[in-house]
Amino acid sequence: MGLGAPMAMAQEDEHGAEGAAEAAADGSGLRVLGLGLGAGLAVGLAGLATGNAQAGVGAGGTGAMAEKPELFTNVLILFAIPETIVILGFVIAFLLLNAI
Repeated sequence: MGLGAPMAMAQEDEHGAEGAAEAAADGSGLRVLGLGLGAGLAVGLAGLATGNAQAGVGAGGTGAMAEKPELFTNVLILFAIPETIVILGFVIAFLLLNAI
């Protein structure tokens, strides 16, 4: 059994045994597996990158606000910018999962 076998077996309910054999033969099970892994990686890696970026901004922003409290708005904006990375990862994952 290859990597596409679990997906091909999952398709057995929908298409019967012939559909599962067809899916395994043409590689559509591997396509679904790849799209699922890609979606998971898009969200997971984007989350890790955002956490790393916010750690640096948070540490630097805390030090800057300790010296100049009027920088609060600037630090808040800089802290929110890395969140766009996670939103982009979520959008990519949503597009990949809709392709299944």
